[in-house]
Amino acid sequence: MRYAASVEYEGTNFFGWQRQSSVNSIQEEIENSISQITQTNIKIQGAGRTDAGVHALGQVFHFDTDIARPIKSLTKGVNSFLPDSIRIKWVKKVTDEFHARFSVTAREYQYLLNNAAINSSIWSNHCGWTFYDLDSSLLKIASKKFEGRHDFTSFRSSECQAKSPIRSIDYIRMEKFNNFYLFTIKGDGFLHHQIRNMIATIVSVGRKEMSIDYIDTLFQKKDRSLTPATFSPNGLYLTNIKYDKIWGFPDKLNTINIFNAKN
Repeated sequence: MRYAASVEYEGTNFFGWQRQSSVNSIQEEIENSISQITQTNIKIQGAGRTDAGVHALGQVFHFDTDIARPIKSLTKGVNSFLPDSIRIKWVKKVTDEFHARFSVTAREYQYLLNNAAINSSIWSNHCGWTFYDLDSSLLKIASKKFEGRHDFTSFRSSECQAKSPIRSIDYIRMEKFNNFYLFTIKGDGFLHHQIRNMIATIVSVGRKEMSIDYIDTLFQKKDRSLTPATFSPNGLYLTNIKYDKIWGFPDKLNTINIFNAKN
């Protein structure tokens, strides 16, 4: 039997999603917890990886097991073995044709940026921060430059293992709430560090350190050394993984927008 599940996690104290031999990971915690419930050795497959310090509201994974459990008790049972920073949100039985990674139709991330003279002690692990004065209109125009299909070589990590640097971004929306900026980014997929390098570039434009037109140059040059240093992982959230409706997953839009009551 194959099960799909959605998980929310606070990534501050983990070295990313992927299981590693000598450090704590989200994947390892979940696999150990499901194994406790099923009393078998469980391996899970995630929709994608997140780096150390990155959070998620709607990461999706699947796992296979011959052990039958009611969905409600399986969900509650797995959560009972997980730390408070990781919570399974839903579990659903699926056919073997479903794959958490290869069945994805789109991915959405959000980035929360605190623009203040002094970083917040409360928010420091949950948002990026810059003390430079930012021009909101320039941030919005710079964000729009990334929409569409581009070669993102200048915006991916030197450690990126993707075969192609070509990615499509459906939209980047920017909202401002007092001194906080919230960027919502949806695309077909993202390269290693791509979003954090995009945010670093957008911030550079917003502080008038870089011209908007220079973003076009970065696309053309295909040179990571020309792009600003990778921005903090603290403000990055994997919010939504999209699949075809045939799978019948809960149709709920995850967001870290806690500033606007209508959301």
